[in-house]
Amino acid sequence: MEKLAGATKTAIILPIPEAEAVVGPYRRVLDHTASWPVPAHVTVLYPFVAPDRITENVIDDVQACLATIPAFTCMFSHVAWFGQDVMWLAPDPDAPFRALTEVVVRKFPECPPYRGAHLDPTPHLAVGSTHLADLAGMQRAATDLQAKLPIHARIDRVRLIAGADTPGSWRTVSEFALPPA
Repeated sequence: MEKLAGATKTAIILPIPEAEAVVGPYRRVLDHTASWPVPAHVTVLYPFVAPDRITENVIDDVQACLATIPAFTCMFSHVAWFGQDVMWLAPDPDAPFRALTEVVVRKFPECPPYRGAHLDPTPHLAVGSTHLADLAGMQRAATDLQAKLPIHARIDRVRLIAGADTPGSWRTVSEFALPPA
């Protein structure tokens, strides 16, 4: 598959285009994945299947999993933190995000979320981390960002993406529509 050339990793994400205008300026400065370019998103499953194992059958299996969860709406109304390292937006409700992760992991048990480090991962839209920014800068951004919330979003698309830890490398391999609610 041409879209996988040079890829070393894959992920399944829920792009949140409604958030781009608000979080995009922060992510460009605070989130290293913005340069890859991975859009504002909530992760369904990372890492996913190795790029050399992505086949039409895998894509069909992902599509079948996702067909069980209908499209939904959510709101991102507050900034949250993982320790002092990662600033993120919390979706409300988070249950549909968790359900998407559960159905995909059930089909692909060899791909536990975050390599098994977080078996029940917290759905989140990452805005920044100390990987790129200092804590004081992230705290200022969090205060500024909180004043721009809430963000309302319709979650009706899921993407399988592939790339490497280098700027400009991530691409959409396949996009899936969630069934109407």
